[in-house]
Amino acid sequence: MFWFWFWFNWALMALMLVVDVGWWVVALRLVKKRLWRIVVSVFMAGQLAAHISAIAGVEWPRHGPTLVVVGVIVWHYFAVAALLPLGIVCTCVWAARRHARVKRTGQGPPAAPPPAANSQTRREFIGTAAALAPALFTIGLTGAAWAQLNTLRLRRFTLSIPSLPPALDGITIAHLTDIHLGILTCERALRKMVNMTNALRADLVLLTGDLINYELADLSEGIALVKALEGRCGLWMIEGNHDLFEDAGEFERRVKAAGIPLLLDESVVTQVRGHPVQLFGLRWMYGSTRAWGGGPDGVVTAQMRPLLRQRQPDAFPILLTHHPHAFDAAVAADLPLTLAGHTHGGQWMLGGRRGLGPALFRYWSGLYTRGRSQMIVANGVGNVFPIRVNAPAEIVHLTLRCAGARK
Repeated sequence: MFWFWFWFNWALMALMLVVDVGWWVVALRLVKKRLWRIVVSVFMAGQLAAHISAIAGVEWPRHGPTLVVVGVIVWHYFAVAALLPLGIVCTCVWAARRHARVKRTGQGPPAAPPPAANSQTRREFIGTAAALAPALFTIGLTGAAWAQLNTLRLRRFTLSIPSLPPALDGITIAHLTDIHLGILTCERALRKMVNMTNALRADLVLLTGDLINYELADLSEGIALVKALEGRCGLWMIEGNHDLFEDAGEFERRVKAAGIPLLLDESVVTQVRGHPVQLFGLRWMYGSTRAWGGGPDGVVTAQMRPLLRQRQPDAFPILLTHHPHAFDAAVAADLPLTLAGHTHGGQWMLGGRRGLGPALFRYWSGLYTRGRSQMIVANGVGNVFPIRVNAPAEIVHLTLRCAGARK
């Protein structure tokens, strides 16, 4: 699986490089006026330089303006994705029409008449517009993405739980996930996350993975961020797949050395309002199942089995998992509450059950109930990609009530 994604990533980078160069050549053929040719060349030279530096391993995004980084990502993952199929279709149409004309007349297309002096032909106008449209689209989408990076909502749920002990009626939880500290998580959004979370004065603050985006160079800031969060009865966290990309052992060692409770297939019992609450932290899967973070359902169940042997009958249990597909095993174990992340709310959703969320996951955002078990999947605070559609970044605030209790 690792080698598949390794070669897929390199193939994608090479394809983007080809499209960059190809579109630059096409755009210069479409544009005739010197000013617009300069504009197109400056834009494409910047995009090409950024892409080549990324291939070469230059870490300019860590030190460059976030707005520029967003523009490069938007171009290569959205504009290029649109240009490639469009270019293939246009080439096929042009080739088919040319073949039909040659077959019918025995010769190629007639030469276009020279344009009148000091005038712009209709063809030149269309060519200039076509050459500038992708760049204008990128700039506009970059502005929208920049605004989203600083947006964070508070999403509240009140859950009625039949097995909740009366002493815990009204217990509150601040659920944070997928902070993805790195080039696309802005400092303003991080300050807002800390201030919003602490203002909730929740009994428990629980983090379900992906504190950093990729690089351990961001971990010191991530640790300071976590230590700034305040829960009246404590804070606990688990790891996510992005936390482990560079060095899983180093991430786990440094977090634990900082005194942050990191649950790795472990449980802990804490007292909330004088009653025991047991938190189960599910470790991110390793080996062949690591890429998708869940693997076969039987593998997840096997991973949870020794963890659940630690269950204390008098404590109220809460499962923390990065990947929401562990909910199926939680239902089988009759766990009343599961908290998960990983999905970013589906990232690009058209509403309801249409979008990347249901295409990739059984559970992708919000509340899910099966039998006596419930799960909350949070959309996450940070970003891997700069554009969200109907899946806003969020902090989740939970209030747990005994079944039948007055709200």
